[in-house]
Amino acid sequence: MFASVAIAAALTLSACGGNSDTAAEVTEEASVGTIVDVAIGAGNFSTLVAAVTAADLVETLSGTGPFTVFAPTDDAFAALPAGVLDALLLPENKAVLAQILTYHVVSGMVMAADVKDGDVATVEGQNVKLSTMGGVTVNGAKVIAADVAASNGVIHAIDAVILPPGVDVAKLLKK
Repeated sequence: MFASVAIAAALTLSACGGNSDTAAEVTEEASVGTIVDVAIGAGNFSTLVAAVTAADLVETLSGTGPFTVFAPTDDAFAALPAGVLDALLLPENKAVLAQILTYHVVSGMVMAADVKDGDVATVEGQNVKLSTMGGVTVNGAKVIAADVAASNGVIHAIDAVILPPGVDVAKLLKK
């Protein structure tokens, strides 16, 4: 599901001072369909889509919503420490992967212009910190493409994978 959201987020850069290269990779057609559909169509969220599929979140993120997804790009996943992504995609780490992905999702539709500084509850259950200083950020990850519309919400592409408090990805590498 998060992958779909991430793809949609790459469509619009307004309100966040985004990266024009990311926006150029996404087409207008990518904004049609659910968050998952939009993410698949965008082309810059293949890792997110694979993670959403591995975590069995496709049905959830294709549901009615509305959802706001702070979607890490493929580059954001590539920046994780070596081995972490592969470990997260293993079946035995499905619960941790789902926890991380749902930490990127907020119930309701929040457009970039409506973001207020402060803590917001995620679908995962813990809060993320939103800031508008120097562009929209979520837990320090910069929104690089905002307000990508989907039939069941909105996607904001971000430049980093954010981790919920208590998740130690280094432990995954020691298993």
